[in-house]
Amino acid sequence: MERINLQDFTFLIPLRIDTVNRLENTLVTIEYILSNIETQISVLEASGRNTGLLNKLLPEEVEYVFIEDLDIIFHRTRYINQLVKSVTTEFIIVWDTDIIIPVEQIIKSVDLLRKKEADFVTPYKDKFLDTSDILKDLYIQSRDIDILEMHQGKMKALYNPNPVGGAFLAHRQTYIEAGMENVKFYGWGREDGDRMNRWKILGHKHQHVEGVLYHLTHERGVNSTFHSPNQDSRKMIELHRSFVMSKEELKKEIDSWK
Repeated sequence: MERINLQDFTFLIPLRIDTVNRLENTLVTIEYILSNIETQISVLEASGRNTGLLNKLLPEEVEYVFIEDLDIIFHRTRYINQLVKSVTTEFIIVWDTDIIIPVEQIIKSVDLLRKKEADFVTPYKDKFLDTSDILKDLYIQSRDIDILEMHQGKMKALYNPNPVGGAFLAHRQTYIEAGMENVKFYGWGREDGDRMNRWKILGHKHQHVEGVLYHLTHERGVNSTFHSPNQDSRKMIELHRSFVMSKEELKKEIDSWK
């Protein structure tokens, strides 16, 4: 199968390798992207110690940077912003380390952006499915996405009823003007809802593409769940604060972040 040409896009993958599963999922996900798509991938690893393992295992064409970060909490929003500023392609795809999305859905998402029918696209709708260990192993052994397609009914749905995390595609400059990520969202959770709400208030065009997101299952440590009730409360306050902002108020808020 001929790879689809997405040279005007860069996949952005911020991560922390906290388990062997995370390392495995990262490599499988990147292999899936590169086997189907001709594109750029930028990986940013932030951790307290640079083992050098990920850099050695990544394909040569992947742009890789390591940042020493002694904080036990992975500040994902900050690192997404850093990646966005580091690339120059017209479009970006922010991609989690543990996901597989059918290529057809990516193609439809890309078309919406290129034709200016959307500024932001979520490349799936309603189905954020956790594979289970058994199905993940079957997929990794076969590298056949049909395995996942056939066994959707055995997977657990996450983040119902309207999941929006995992991946999104964006016109890079519009995303920058919309404030990129709100770095007040520290650690795991809630930032996806904040981002979508800002796009809506600012009047940008956001669309979902029908289809599924497959999440390659993994252990849930401090950076895959709410790390404290206090932090979640702060995020909810920030989220509700933005919900009631007017377009003008939100623009002033975004200007203050700069």
